[in-house]
Amino acid sequence: MAGAAEPEAHTLVQRGAERGGRTRRGNWSGSLILASLTGAFGSSFLYGYNLSVVNAPAVYIKKFYNETWERRYGFSVDEGTLTLLWSITVSIFAIGGLVGAIIVTPIVKFFGRKCTLVLNNVFAVAAALLMSLSLLAGSFEMLILGRIIMGVDAGISLSALPMYLSEISPKEIRGSLGQVTAIFICIGVFTGQVLGLPEIFGQESRWPFLFGAIIVPSLIQAVILPFLPESPRFLLLEKHNRSKAEKAFQRFLGKDDVSHEIEEVLAESRVQRNTKLVSVVELLRTRAVRWQIMTVIVTMGCYQLCGLNAIWYYTNNIFSESGIDRETIPYVTLSTGAVETLAAVFSGLVIERLGRRPLLIGGFGLMIVFFAVLTVSLTLQSTVHWLPYLSIFCILAIIASFCIGPGGIPFVLTGEFFQQSQRPAAFMIAGTVNWLSNFAVGLLFPFIQAGLQTYCFLVFAGICFAGASYLFFVLPETKNKTFHEISQAFAKRNKVTIEMQEMNHYTGEGKSREEQESNFTSSVDNGETKKGIV
Repeated sequence: MAGAAEPEAHTLVQRGAERGGRTRRGNWSGSLILASLTGAFGSSFLYGYNLSVVNAPAVYIKKFYNETWERRYGFSVDEGTLTLLWSITVSIFAIGGLVGAIIVTPIVKFFGRKCTLVLNNVFAVAAALLMSLSLLAGSFEMLILGRIIMGVDAGISLSALPMYLSEISPKEIRGSLGQVTAIFICIGVFTGQVLGLPEIFGQESRWPFLFGAIIVPSLIQAVILPFLPESPRFLLLEKHNRSKAEKAFQRFLGKDDVSHEIEEVLAESRVQRNTKLVSVVELLRTRAVRWQIMTVIVTMGCYQLCGLNAIWYYTNNIFSESGIDRETIPYVTLSTGAVETLAAVFSGLVIERLGRRPLLIGGFGLMIVFFAVLTVSLTLQSTVHWLPYLSIFCILAIIASFCIGPGGIPFVLTGEFFQQSQRPAAFMIAGTVNWLSNFAVGLLFPFIQAGLQTYCFLVFAGICFAGASYLFFVLPETKNKTFHEISQAFAKRNKVTIEMQEMNHYTGEGKSREEQESNFTSSVDNGETKKGIV
């Protein structure tokens, strides 16, 4: 029976693809565009913004710390303590992100993907108020607490948003839509740099406005997103509400007949024989996804440890060490945000043609080259007058190389590697690795830079080499493939047959396959929510 069911499911998927392929290919409906832009503006945009927003006012914030310390204790804070306080302020954002990544699984399970993004704005607004009022209140603890809460917002959104985008997009444009996350991260970084200019908020009396501006994207998302549909896959497979799922598909695809999309999702679910959400422990014990998990851990770890966050956090210091005049640095820094935004847009335009694999491996490879050149340039720049300009070029090239592939594709892959029931747990694992690595870089880089001086970037070059080597031998191409086809691509490496892989997903207790499928189809057709099956 299992052997007969699989061809039947594949036939349904293929038939649906043939009937809807022409319609879906390149089908960017108004609702799909609005959902992706609104979701990204209130989520990944804020993540990027908070990466760069602490850079421009760093001198003023440190002065605020010193004045507050002196007012409380009667003496100035020593340089080591001030460096530690500043490192905590920068890196504590990642601790909040880790908390958000850990709690996102039960939240998206209970509220859904879209509602999670909407409710998440509460954290952003609270963080903005704390940080923007810290100077007025004379409390640097408020700024640090606000950074933690803002990190929780980012941790939730960087899991919920890619999950939402991967589930509302047709597979033909899933990569391009997934790159919206990376593009808005870059736009957020660039916006933080622009608003940090001395002519805007980069002044001693105005730096709290940099943090108050966080409220604007949050409110826009909270107003618009509730009027857009929930993920149709979530509605169909987890809530068993077929009518709402059909309406969601109709809105996102911009057409009335969505029967083949419904049919395709149901067919994949029958092949996988599992719509019950699995826990992180259960996912880690599943042999059929062992290499998918390992690949997500490697890509997410390299995403943070490859060194770009060090450049984002400490761009001003790097440019200063390169010999750039301090008054000119804020304007030179704008070039980094512009370059990464253009590179991310380029990646979004070509990802469905070139694929995930060459962009990801190629991006890491280019970063290795430019990190090596940057190390030589920084080491010898005192002897050759034009080398500081080469350092600037290398920094821009590293940023562009990162945004072409490693900057967004890890989020896309996490959404593509796992079936519906495994996705929340997978994003929790990815988010944990992401934020732990982020925290490590933010906290340790100042000390690594002090210890290794100009050779510090060779550490990041080594990490890029290790990541590129792993991906070259392990990562299959996932372009234009269904979730089931991607699972099949890993079957041999996981040392399971396709039949064994599917049986690993089976969680029915004492039920025949026919009975389970019958119950599932019946509950979906009736639009009911039955927790025993979810």
